[in-house]
Formats: sequence, C-alpha cells, structure tokens
Amino acid sequence: MQAKYRELTSSELKELEKEFIDYLIVNGITAEDWVRIKEAEKEKAEDIITLFSDVILEGVLRKVKFLEIRSKSDVRAFQCLEQKMVLVGMTTDNPEIDFTDEAFFSRPVSKEGIKVYTTEKAYTSVREEELFKMIQSGCQMSDGQSFKAISLALVE
Repeated sequence: MQAKYRELTSSELKELEKEFIDYLIVNGITAEDWVRIKEAEKEKAEDIITLFSDVILEGVLRKVKFLEIRSKSDVRAFQCLEQKMVLVGMTTDNPEIDFTDEAFFSRPVSKEGIKVYTTEKAYTSVREEELFKMIQSGCQMSDGQSFKAISLALVE
C-alpha cells in the first residue's frame, strides 16, 4: 500500500504510541492481534502503519494555517485558507539584509532596498496534498508572524 503522504518515522511512531494504540482499538485490533499481525503478516502490519500515518498527517495538514520559506534574499509566507492560498513576500538584492535571521521581523522593517509583493491562488488539487508537497519542498509550518509582518509592510 502506498502512503498518501509518507510513513511516519520510528521515532514519530514512538511519540504517537498512545494514539496508535487508540487507532488499533478503534479498528478492532487487540494487543494480541497486533503482536500476531506484526510477526505473521508483516505486509498487513505495514499497511496498518501506512494508514495510521495518513490519518495523523491528514489531521496535522488540516490544521495548517501558515507556511513560510526563507532564503537570505527572499522570504515567502503563505496563509493557507480553505479554498485558496495567499502569498506575501519580500525580496532584496541588498547583501546587508538576511531574511534567514530569526530576529529580522522582531525589529522595525525598513522597505529600503526591499521589494514587497503579494498574490493568491486557488488550490489545483486537494488542499492538504498541496500543503504536503510544499512542506516536502522546503516550506515550514509557521505561526503566521512573518505573514503578518510582511502584510503590514505592504500597506505602509
């Protein structure tokens, strides 16, 4: 069985042990059944882990409100709404500016030498699948502070 997103790592599964046990119970699999399946039906055990991974990641992705990706000269922050994504970004050629500096948005932002831009787009496939692809390609989930700071720079 192919995972919709990806299989959770061993350490992620270990952290979610209680949730995995609950998942097994909800699906009618007792502790004894699970031990037997792991030993005698390895492929079925892998399928169960794959399905659990998809359930967990789907739940996480549904809750994502903001993503961002930064390089030294570019920062893009995305607000992930139900039907569309709103992008606000900043780019610069000024070598003195470093958008990867975590403190960048904690001080007043001068737009000197910075281009600020925005756009939006509707999802072209399932929202969670698009967000997963963005995360796989380098975006990070965020609290939205960068999005808000860049949005404020747009209106100044």
